[in-house]
Amino acid sequence: PTPPDLKLHVLSDYDLDAIFPYINPVMLYNRHLGYKGKFVDAIAKGEPSAVEWQQRVREVEEVMLARPDIRAAAVYKFFRAASEGETLHILSPDGNTVLHSFHFGRQTVNDGLCLADYTLPRGDRPDYVGLFATTVGPGVRALAEQWKAEGEYVRSHILQVLALEGAEAFAELLHQKMREMWGIPDAPGTTIQDLIKVRYRGIRVSFGYPACPRLEDQAPLFRLLEVEQSIGVHLTDGFMM
Repeated sequence: PTPPDLKLHVLSDYDLDAIFPYINPVMLYNRHLGYKGKFVDAIAKGEPSAVEWQQRVREVEEVMLARPDIRAAAVYKFFRAASEGETLHILSPDGNTVLHSFHFGRQTVNDGLCLADYTLPRGDRPDYVGLFATTVGPGVRALAEQWKAEGEYVRSHILQVLALEGAEAFAELLHQKMREMWGIPDAPGTTIQDLIKVRYRGIRVSFGYPACPRLEDQAPLFRLLEVEQSIGVHLTDGFMM
């Protein structure tokens, strides 16, 4: 389908309260906070340890919601694109100029797929990709250091985890909205758990993972989206955000 436009969109102060429900509880409570067992089931049963963790997280969420220096921001844009073998060309709106070319690996097992396979070859019929970046900040680090200095180690850790997983949750939410804008909305009744389990039409990948492992590709992504100028996120020397 054809996206609604090929303009740069900046979301500078998105409602954190709308993002928090999209956080993957397994990543938040099990991976980062060390909870043992199925957290969602434990909450449903009212297990005291799970309820206590949930309450501690909610207290930090309330602090984040109240602070003007902690907010969610994102930038996204649809681009003309075309494939050539294992290369994905990002094109100008008229399709005549290659803005950047990403080179992806191909599976040696399963279906032998490559990310470039999901985009049509360059020709008469146009195709598109959506690119985006999300963040939660920028005041997280300062507050986390303050709490750490005050001996509030668990609160400091929860805050940093909520910022990290909040940015990931914002990516999930934004991808859902971009699919809707693109004419491929999710089926009625789709839940957040369905999103976490990738039960939707489309694909969302991130540099550093097996399908596109080159972190160096973050640099041209940031240029194409003007990430530093639009939402203030920059890359380290190791191309981490």
